[in-house]
Amino acid sequence: MASTAGTAPVAVDAKPDTGRRRGRTGYLLILPGLAWLVLFFVIPFYSLIATSLYDPNGSDFRGYDMTYHIQNYWTAIQEYWSPLLRSLAYGAIATLLCLVLGYVLAYAIAFKAGRWKNLMLVLVIAPFFTSFLVRTLSWKLILADDGFVVDLLQTVHLLGEDGRLLATPVAVVAGLTYNFLPFMVLPLFASVDKIDPRLIEASHDLYASSFVGFWKVTWPLSLPGVVSGTLLTFIPAVGDYINAQLLGSPNQRMIGSVIQSQFTDANNYPIAAALSMILMVLILVMVLVYVRRAGTEELL
Repeated sequence: MASTAGTAPVAVDAKPDTGRRRGRTGYLLILPGLAWLVLFFVIPFYSLIATSLYDPNGSDFRGYDMTYHIQNYWTAIQEYWSPLLRSLAYGAIATLLCLVLGYVLAYAIAFKAGRWKNLMLVLVIAPFFTSFLVRTLSWKLILADDGFVVDLLQTVHLLGEDGRLLATPVAVVAGLTYNFLPFMVLPLFASVDKIDPRLIEASHDLYASSFVGFWKVTWPLSLPGVVSGTLLTFIPAVGDYINAQLLGSPNQRMIGSVIQSQFTDANNYPIAAALSMILMVLILVMVLVYVRRAGTEELL
């Protein structure tokens, strides 16, 4: 009994030390990630906010003074509300098209591809092996006025003799849809592939039609992929400027083009930063509302 009483406290004291060491190890492991976030997100984000509050008529070495000039935001909205709304519209249309096309493709790969499933997934991501710029320039050739697409549409009288696709909203949305389609397909495939086919068979056993079975079984189970895919597509599509610059005209200019030109051409850093912040806040609000309405808050 004496030996047992003497050894028991040693075992009890060792457990808290082990727990503390494990806790410290966890904090040490996340330090590199935290340092990365601070260096490449927090500091640039603070710099962006500060730049958006500079006085454009200042007199320091860059021509700006920090005066918390909130008027920059109102000026940015007044002057560039049209490209901002146009970007949201183009991004929404491209996301919807990607959802329709991507869902069909993801469903086919998950349930119909069989032993070709891996090959089809490789083909989905194969465009990423090529530069984004090269892919967009390829669409410029495809939609050219003397290209086969325009000739075909003119032949079937869907376009007039002087009709064109390049430098139109159709070309910009087509480029956005093509370039961001893989961002939609992969999350959708990940969700659809997890669905047990026996659940679909059970819906047919209960005399549900194919449409009802899809709407009541497949669609709800694939919603996490739908939400993830739409977010991964919509957010970069709204901020994109390459497609509008190469496939559109000044009439199709998107907010990304405006921000890029304000930073690099006009050197108007306060307005460019204010536009960036406005776009970021708009997208954040829309994402939060969308996720809550979709009932998948756990994705955040």
